[in-house]
Amino acid sequence: GQAAANQIFSSAFWLTSFLPSITATLVAKEKAKGDEEGVQDAISQALIVGFFIAVVGSAVVLTRPDSLLSGVLKEGAPAREFARPYLLIRGFAFLPSLFSLIGFSAFRGVMDTVTPLKISLFANLMNAVLDPFLIFNAGMGVTGAALATLGAEVSSAVLFMIFLFKKNLIVAKKLFRMPKLEKLLPLLQGGAALQLRNFALNLTFLAVTRVTQSIDDTGVAAAAHAMAIQTFQIGGIVLLALSTVAQFVVPGEMVEKVDEVTGEKTGGLLAAKAVVNRLMTWGLLLGSALGLLQVALIPTLQKASPVMEVRQAARNPALLASLYQAFNGLVFIGEGVMVGTGSFMQLSLSTVIATFGTIMALKKLPSMYGLTGVWMSFGVFNILRLIGVYIHQNVNGPLAKSKIEEAMKAQN
Repeated sequence: GQAAANQIFSSAFWLTSFLPSITATLVAKEKAKGDEEGVQDAISQALIVGFFIAVVGSAVVLTRPDSLLSGVLKEGAPAREFARPYLLIRGFAFLPSLFSLIGFSAFRGVMDTVTPLKISLFANLMNAVLDPFLIFNAGMGVTGAALATLGAEVSSAVLFMIFLFKKNLIVAKKLFRMPKLEKLLPLLQGGAALQLRNFALNLTFLAVTRVTQSIDDTGVAAAAHAMAIQTFQIGGIVLLALSTVAQFVVPGEMVEKVDEVTGEKTGGLLAAKAVVNRLMTWGLLLGSALGLLQVALIPTLQKASPVMEVRQAARNPALLASLYQAFNGLVFIGEGVMVGTGSFMQLSLSTVIATFGTIMALKKLPSMYGLTGVWMSFGVFNILRLIGVYIHQNVNGPLAKSKIEEAMKAQN
């Protein structure tokens, strides 16, 4: 019941996932310009938009819990007894969760990674303490788990808001003043584009899950697929972190800055291009190293299942997952660069094309190669995304050589 309710909340919350990425990019750009007012405006606008989204999200969850649960649980399913109260409590978490994510992104945009780390550590420790107390000592069961999570999320949101005020990243008057439409446009346009990308990503993973479940009725393919995913996540988490770094480092570097004392110029498009090249190099090297590490760990990871059929079925997909890391580093960082340069629509269209190619591959390859064919389709997905990254960095992106030359000629 808890798992079903949590999946519903996560899926609903997914609709707000564009705000953190865009907030970090906009804040980083204003910070690089030295525009304190611009930083405050970017964060305040994200909080205002997030507030209205959270109100709608909470209203839907709190007023239609049974309708939402019907999407994953049959009518009269025993799990509904536990899922309903859990979902109702989680419905109150939209606002604090969203404010926490926006706060995290705001600090990331100003290159402060310590403050959000401390707040996240406190919130997670609080959740770890409250969970056993409310679930077992207070005898609240699943309801206690939901309350513990809600308590941690509320504390996280409160701390983020306190520190945002303390560090003068927001001011009260801007939070209670509706921003002008022209100031909201970058956030709304970028959000619409990233929502298209998120839809394509979720469609891809849904298609992969559906095909995997249909390979056999014994559950072997599904269990083997889960094992291969675990192998992939060893390196995937690290590479996704580098993608996040690119999202706020690149926009800050793109802004040319002049030292008031020495008159020395730093930053600009050429400097940003050099940063992107270094990041891409690190992505290739780190992705290759992580891929080799995953290959070495496959025998150990396979011990997670005592079923020999599952181990055998997972071997080739796990090897493919390890092989893909070599260019996943390039893909993840390249897409982070797209976010950092504000190329939201190009990123979304690239993902949509990759999704279309993957769905076509899923119609052919699994019927020929089973679960290995599913992971070969994953390869199609990432290769098409890599092509999109190449086009952005070398053909039509703001940091492509021809575009930099055009910008420098226009300045002169």
